[in-house]
Amino acid sequence: MNVVPFDQPDTLPIILNRGLIGLYHDWCESFNTYPRTYDLLHMSYLLGGLTNRCHIIEIAAEIDRILRPGRWFVLQDTEEVIRKMDTVLQSLHYKTKIVKQQFLVGTKGFWRPGNTGSQS
Repeated sequence: MNVVPFDQPDTLPIILNRGLIGLYHDWCESFNTYPRTYDLLHMSYLLGGLTNRCHIIEIAAEIDRILRPGRWFVLQDTEEVIRKMDTVLQSLHYKTKIVKQQFLVGTKGFWRPGNTGSQS
């Protein structure tokens, strides 16, 4: 599923012309899907513009809701945004790694109240 931000350049026709599935979405709003639906979420330079309209914690909570435990989140953005998101994801029990000061790769842990650490 390819999700095109509604306030960014319109690339959805290119996606649809290639036979792929896609839709428009405002990441400051809840994503219309079942919880724990996706295995991989990739965002490329999306959060910088979103944090002007909504808080990064709201976006991280939505990412956490739709991502399956043990699966991955990849963020490509500025160092400042990566550092902010890294802190938030670690508080949500993700294992994170910053690669080349340009990418944040996180693996969602399977966390339950009472556990001392996250499990993948």
